Amino acid sequence: MDEQTLQQKVGQLHNVLDSIQQDYSPAVFANSFGAEDMVLTDIIALHYAKIGIFTLDTGRLPEETYDLMQKVKERYGVSIHAYFPDASSVENYVMQYGPNGFYESVDLRKRCCYIRKVEPLKRALAGKKAWITGMRREQSATRDELKLSAFDSAHGIHKFSPLCDWTEKDVWDYIKQHDVPYNALHDRFYPSIGCAPCTRAITPGEDIRSGRWWWENPDSKECGLHTRK
Repeated sequence: MDEQTLQQKVGQLHNVLDSIQQDYSPAVFANSFGAEDMVLTDIIALHYAKIGIFTLDTGRLPEETYDLMQKVKERYGVSIHAYFPDASSVENYVMQYGPNGFYESVDLRKRCCYIRKVEPLKRALAGKKAWITGMRREQSATRDELKLSAFDSAHGIHKFSPLCDWTEKDVWDYIKQHDVPYNALHDRFYPSIGCAPCTRAITPGEDIRSGRWWWENPDSKECGLHTRK
């Protein structure tokens, strides 16, 4: 992508965020600290003070993700609200299925995701008019029909994915040009980063989401945060 085209996409991104801040307040950005989310972090933290930023701390994130959280706080000086899973739900799950029971079946994996991600997300979105994600169509088969904006019926608010048409190259061109901090695991062939036990490095040529829940079929590789009809 040439410089002009990237600037056009950044300009379009600002237009979307301008509209969200003006017409959908209170709005929040769900930050998982992946490369895409760091593009949005850089722009929102610097230009959109009225858009809140939150993250879902599952309790099983990689150390590198926590390191990046600290760097973001130090660089941008923004307050990021961390939502944690309900402690009793985690205790009951581990007691019944063990700490790594999610490897046993898709159902148990999704149950773990529900406890650690989906339920905390409901709390994070309560009372909001819109939420923003860093999802892109190019990321996986489950996201190939992703829209820029849609009504999220599960939460009763609007959902925006302003990077939906960005390519992986777009994302990294922006990060390099603006010296945006990013997760150190990306340099170790982790293009998509979630919880540590459910994320692995990939080999050249593999799908960028193949390192997430690698023991499952591609059509089941979502955690429940993002659903499509």
